[in-house]
Amino acid sequence: MSEAGPLSLGQLSVWHDIRDLPATRWHEPNNAAAWPLPPGTTVAQARAALHTVVTRHPSLRTRYDVHDATAPRQLPPDAEFDDHLPALDAPPADRRDADDPDRRDADDPDHRAARLAAEPFDLGRQHGWRARLLSRRGAPSHLLFVKHHIAADAWAQELLHREFRYALADPGGLGPTPPGPADLAAAQHTPAGLRRQAAALDHWAQLLGDAPSVALPRTPGTAGGTVQATLRSAAALPAAHAVAERARVSVSSVVLAAYVHTVATLCDADTLLVQLMSANRFGARWKDVVTSMNQWVPALIEQARTGDLVTLADAVHWSSLAAFRHGMHDVTAVAALRDRTPDAAEPTCAFNYVALPGSSPLDPPRIPASAEEPVLTWEEPFTTIGPRCYARALESDRDLTVRLTTKDLGRDRCAALLTGLHTTLLAAAGR
Repeated sequence: MSEAGPLSLGQLSVWHDIRDLPATRWHEPNNAAAWPLPPGTTVAQARAALHTVVTRHPSLRTRYDVHDATAPRQLPPDAEFDDHLPALDAPPADRRDADDPDRRDADDPDHRAARLAAEPFDLGRQHGWRARLLSRRGAPSHLLFVKHHIAADAWAQELLHREFRYALADPGGLGPTPPGPADLAAAQHTPAGLRRQAAALDHWAQLLGDAPSVALPRTPGTAGGTVQATLRSAAALPAAHAVAERARVSVSSVVLAAYVHTVATLCDADTLLVQLMSANRFGARWKDVVTSMNQWVPALIEQARTGDLVTLADAVHWSSLAAFRHGMHDVTAVAALRDRTPDAAEPTCAFNYVALPGSSPLDPPRIPASAEEPVLTWEEPFTTIGPRCYARALESDRDLTVRLTTKDLGRDRCAALLTGLHTTLLAAAGR
C-alpha cells in the first residue's frame, strides 16, 4: 500500500468505541502483558527478538490519519521504527517490605506493565505499542509489552507473545511474513466482501426488529458507577464440560447459556438480545493476522429462563452460529440503521468467551485442576468502554474464570449474577 487506505472492519469497530473519549480516558483501549524471559536471556537477545516480531507485522508499524473522525484512514506501514528497549529495574525482594503495598507493586511485573499501559498512545504520531525490559539484579526477567487495541486484539497479542519466544531461540525460524490489516481491509471491500457486509447488516436489521426491549434494572444510588468482579472456579470447569458433552455443543455455549439464564431471571424476561464478541478468525488466511478483528454481533436467545440448561445451551449454540456468520460488519452502517429505527431494542447484556491460539511446545507443563472453593475478587476497572453488563469468560487448564463488568447495578447485583451463573452450571452438571 503506497497511500492511506480504509480501516478494516475490526479496526473501525475499535475507532467507533474510542473516538469520542475525553483525553483523560485515551489510555483505556490499551492492554498490558508481562512476558517472562527464559533464564539467561540477554538484553541484546530480547531486543533482537522484539525487532524481528515488529518487523513481521505491519499493524505494529502503522499510524492513522484521524483528522476526520467520521472517515479514519490507516497510513502505509513505516519501514523504520524505534526499537530502543528501555530497561526498568525491579527492587530486590526484602522481607521487611512484604507488607508495604508500594514496594510489592514495584516488584510485580503485571503491576509494572499496567502502569505502563496508563500512558495513552497518539495514533497519528505513534505506533500502537511500547515495550520495556524488566530486570532483577541486572538480569532481564520480563518483557513488559503494552499495545493499543486497534493494533492487536487478545488473539493477536498471544501470537506476538509466542513469536517473541520463538524469536529468542531462532530469529530466522518464524516463516513468511503474514498479511496485515491493510490487506484485510482490501479484501473486505471487494465485491464478495461487500456482499458479506450487506448480509451482516440484514442480520442486524432482523434481530433489532424482532427483539423485545428488555433492560437490566438500575440499582438506586449506583447511577454512573461501574463495578468489576472476577469469579474463578475449579469446580465450574468440569461442570461446564459435562454439560457441553451432554448437549453436544461447545463449552462457550454452555457458559453463555448459564449467563443468559441468570440475566433473564434478574430481568424477569424469557427472550434476550445478547451481544456476542466474534473473534472473526475463521478463515485460514486471516487467522493469524496481527490486528484487531473482534466485533460485537447480536444474537436472540429465547426461553432463556428455562430450567433445562442442556436445552438452553443447544438453543444458544445455534443462535451463536448464526451471529458469528455475520461477525464482520460495518459499524458505521449499523449506527445508521439504529438512527433509522430509534425504537429498536438494545442488547441486554454482552458476552465474550476468550479464544487464544493453541498451546505451543514452549508453553509450561499443564497443571491439573485444583479442588479449591470458587473465589470472587473485586478490581478497579481499567476501562469502562463497552456494554453495560459484560461477561468475559476464559478457560484454563485449572479453572474457569468469568470477569463481569456492570454499570448502574452495584456490587450486590454484580456478585449475584456471577454466583448465579456458577450455581446454574454446577446444578446442571449434578454437582
